[in-house]
Amino acid sequence: MRICLRKVDLPLSPAPISICRMTIRTARPNRGQHFRPRTHCLNKLESIVVEMQDPKSGVKGSEQKLNVSTIPHVITGKDVIAWITNKMKTTPEEVQAFGTMLVAYGYIYPLQNHKKLVLCNDSSLYRFQTPYFWPTQKWVAEDSDYAIYLAKRNIRKKGMLEAYEQAHYSHLHDWLNHKWDFIVMQATEQYKAGKERNKPDRVVFDCQERAYWIVSRPPFGLPLSFQNIFYQQAIMRSKVKSSVSLGALTKYVTTYKNHDPFLAPCLPSNPWQTDHDAYWTCNTRRIDVPTKMRVERWSFSLFELLSDLRGRDDFKVFLKKEFSGMPPHLMRHLSNLAFWEAAEELKWGTASSMTSKAETIFKTFLAPGAPRWINIDGRTMGLTVKGLDHPHRYVLEAAQTHVFLLMKKVHVLVSNKLEQNAQNRSLGVHPVIVWQQEEEEKAKAAAASAPVDVKAMMSKIDRKK
Repeated sequence: MRICLRKVDLPLSPAPISICRMTIRTARPNRGQHFRPRTHCLNKLESIVVEMQDPKSGVKGSEQKLNVSTIPHVITGKDVIAWITNKMKTTPEEVQAFGTMLVAYGYIYPLQNHKKLVLCNDSSLYRFQTPYFWPTQKWVAEDSDYAIYLAKRNIRKKGMLEAYEQAHYSHLHDWLNHKWDFIVMQATEQYKAGKERNKPDRVVFDCQERAYWIVSRPPFGLPLSFQNIFYQQAIMRSKVKSSVSLGALTKYVTTYKNHDPFLAPCLPSNPWQTDHDAYWTCNTRRIDVPTKMRVERWSFSLFELLSDLRGRDDFKVFLKKEFSGMPPHLMRHLSNLAFWEAAEELKWGTASSMTSKAETIFKTFLAPGAPRWINIDGRTMGLTVKGLDHPHRYVLEAAQTHVFLLMKKVHVLVSNKLEQNAQNRSLGVHPVIVWQQEEEEKAKAAAASAPVDVKAMMSKIDRKK
């Protein structure tokens, strides 16, 4: 670890102002490979940002008052949007997205709502970030530097940090407790050095530094504990032994091995090896007579059965036949299947029809007194109904999973019934024989349509005589 005194040039005015800043900086590792994938894109962004700062053809800036301080070279969001539109000649949506990207990467920072990294097309105030803080400088956002920044901000604000800053401050205090005195000393020296500058320069530098850490350590509007929920759930997730995992993989391969055209013979012919497409004809989605291998695949799982349209149709027929004379609570299996299909249509349908489909699903399956009301628990029903206020593709995911588990119990009955029907079914014509007969008929038809050689026919008749 070493202490270095860096000289920073801040573009507050046409003539750069030299500012000394003490930080703790460890030897920076070689992270060239880490930064290479986006360096070319960032270089293009920086060339545009340089053009935007051109005194003649760039975005026009002016002095603006922020609280009681006058800030130089301030630009507005609508001026940036207008300049990008004139430069790129593209749609307003693309211009807005590009401007927001400039803010998100830290090339432009807001002066008023500093946590909102979005370029607004209004009179909101922004400034160009100094090149020292640009991403291509490859400064690693280290915990020590962030701790010094928070400690300095804590001194200036007299302990009145924002919620997310306070959470980061407490976390870093515990994490870097072994050198916290040194961090506080550095923060105090930087705070004293900053007070020697005039007030406009000091305010601008504070805004630039805060904008850098907002990009490097974004708050997301939540305390630090909420940001780690995903990682806590991942740690608490139950682990599976390697033997169990390998056993499940072996079982899956054994089950599906005969149904993979690359691992087992494919009847009537393999379309990946020959020019015949009879395999696709026998396995069309709405074929009248499914093949034996296709029916056998339905018994593997309920998902396999419902993924096949023909299997789903047979499952409906089975439910109608088995539960037609049953009490109403058993007839809900048909409503469950209809709800599952409606949820699939909502998930994979077009975005334009999403709202109308969600409203239809609510009136048909979820509303009180609905004609095909489904039986799900109250918590799932509440979450689903609340989510339908702002529908999206996966708003019915919880209810669909619940219904799927209910139908899975019925799938056991379906498997047993299909096995019994297979034993009682008479043997039909093998698909290979059907394909051979079709080929023979095609050959006969081709021979019949061929031209007749009269001389050859007369010679054959003479020989017979």
